[in-house]
Amino acid sequence: MSKIAAWVNAARLRTLPLSVSGVVVGTALANFYGKNDSLIFILALLTTIGFQVTSNFANDYGDGVKGTDNDDRIGPQRALQSGLLTRSELKKGIVISIAICLFLVAAVLYFSFGVENIEYFALFGVLGFLSIWAAIKYTVGESAYGYKGLGDIFVFAFFGLLAVLGSLFLYTKFITISAWLPAIAIGLLSAGVLNLNNLRDFKSDKKAQKNTMIVKMGFQNGKKYHYVLMGIAFLAMLLFIIFNGRAWYQAIPLLAFAPIFVHVKKVYQTEEPKLLDPELKKLALSTFLLAILFYITLIN
Repeated sequence: MSKIAAWVNAARLRTLPLSVSGVVVGTALANFYGKNDSLIFILALLTTIGFQVTSNFANDYGDGVKGTDNDDRIGPQRALQSGLLTRSELKKGIVISIAICLFLVAAVLYFSFGVENIEYFALFGVLGFLSIWAAIKYTVGESAYGYKGLGDIFVFAFFGLLAVLGSLFLYTKFITISAWLPAIAIGLLSAGVLNLNNLRDFKSDKKAQKNTMIVKMGFQNGKKYHYVLMGIAFLAMLLFIIFNGRAWYQAIPLLAFAPIFVHVKKVYQTEEPKLLDPELKKLALSTFLLAILFYITLIN
């Protein structure tokens, strides 16, 4: 495999649709409230992709160094684990991706707030820094929060609340109470993808002493937890549409939950963790579909 292919492998492009879902939903909400800006949309998407790629590089490095990525692992081959990239190369990649993220954060904040809203610029600058920190500290370092069962909370906060509400604020300079509902939905679905990953890796994570929430609560309770995540996500999106819908077609995004409920049935029927691997892609793409349908039905 060439070095370019190795870096593409480490970037895990299949994770990008889920990562941009929050920005798409936040932009849809901004359109719903009469605000839009193509440049901000593009920069916000690029920034989110930058965060995700940084996170993927860091996760590859952190799990590889700790030995969590080993022959017991079920998912796709990792770059460091397989020898496609060395520790030094992956470290350099992380540093470069952080630099790109910082540039993109500065760019999107400048075009959103300018210099006249320095307080917003400063606040979102801190949030941008925290996003980079969260992307790295999931698996890197002795205090990696992914090894302490806190990954779900961070994913919900950053992929859901911050991605949706933060994107909305970039356009509008305000946040509504109703906007919290789709933000919660996207956050819970994103946490669901991580939960699936942890359900799949239950045995190998337990063996490697990676104390995810699933390792702490057990496989069967983890499945019940998954049902709760999916159910509340549906309820949150349904409530937003009930309270804010202006036309029948704005209920179309709920169709994205059809494959999600089929997926929930599959999780219920599955007793062997490794058999859940195909479900990650299904839930991630269903979440992206929800975001796209939400965007299409809310644009003015």
